[in-house]
Amino acid sequence: MIPVAARTSSQSTPGRLRATLRRSVKQLAKIDIFNGDADGICALHQLRLAAPGSDRLVTGVKRDIGLLERVDALPGDEVTVLDLSLEPNRRGLMRLLDAGAHVRYFDHHYAGEVPVHPNLQAHIDTAADVCTSILVDRHLDGRFRPWAVAAAFGDNLVQSAEALAHAGGYARARTRMLAALGECLNYNGYGDSLADLHFHPAELYAALRPFADPGEFVAVSPVYAELTTGFRADMRKTKTLAPAIDDPACRAYVLPDAPWARRVSGVFANRLAAELPGAAHSVLTPDAHGSYTVSVRAPVAKPCGADTLCRAFENGGGRKAAAGINRLPAAAVDEFLRRFAEHCFG
Repeated sequence: MIPVAARTSSQSTPGRLRATLRRSVKQLAKIDIFNGDADGICALHQLRLAAPGSDRLVTGVKRDIGLLERVDALPGDEVTVLDLSLEPNRRGLMRLLDAGAHVRYFDHHYAGEVPVHPNLQAHIDTAADVCTSILVDRHLDGRFRPWAVAAAFGDNLVQSAEALAHAGGYARARTRMLAALGECLNYNGYGDSLADLHFHPAELYAALRPFADPGEFVAVSPVYAELTTGFRADMRKTKTLAPAIDDPACRAYVLPDAPWARRVSGVFANRLAAELPGAAHSVLTPDAHGSYTVSVRAPVAKPCGADTLCRAFENGGGRKAAAGINRLPAAAVDEFLRRFAEHCFG
């Protein structure tokens, strides 16, 4: 059993005792830190299929991205970071590097200036048509490509996913299966807290870990069966929603304060974007703090500008085609909707 640390305090006494013990026996640790969505999970799965072995998993809900601050490491420890923007994790990354850890960093979000450090191996590409699993696929020369295809579909990179599937010679039925898998894995990552999710992301990763072939996981896993049942039930509830903004250039939805709404927010935004590829879309969902979580999708036809819009607000960020705001105050909702309607995408 791999220890899971979705919430890790660097100040805990047990943590200091473990660190002292490991120093005494010179035992090195392998720590995997990953986003809890489809891209983070599938990126980790590819790497661990290629090179099994991990001592500790650190993850959380999709929007819980400041994970490096919660991790301690010792000289020589191997830390792998997947699908987490470097900019908000810069301080935690530098602390790990200065402690002597070796860090591999795979990501496709806005990074700011990438540090130059002898212990850092950075695979960062912010192009609009890549996700972290595609970067890992490149690193592994396509050895476990079906998982990268699933992740790309989950991240709504449909053209990139279909191009990878075509290059791999996949039958249409297999491509559709991977698309459904990626969407469900991504759906499970959305929530205000872990209580909103069907499965803890580390548990979901553990469920698919025995499967090199995604088709086998889809066919036999009770975890996947439960996840798809919940997904279909939640998506049916979106049929009655009415937009707060509805015009040819942009659509915005404000969802109700309910767990199902928080779970579907990302997939719902992706489906809206696919329905009207020439328009930008945003989905606002209430959270437990009296504020809103925001998902923004740039027009599929011009997948740029979502990140700059969201970074204009505190706790905002993401990538060119899809971005978000982790905690938008209720008093700022009207301002956001105004800026969203006026924003120049592309």
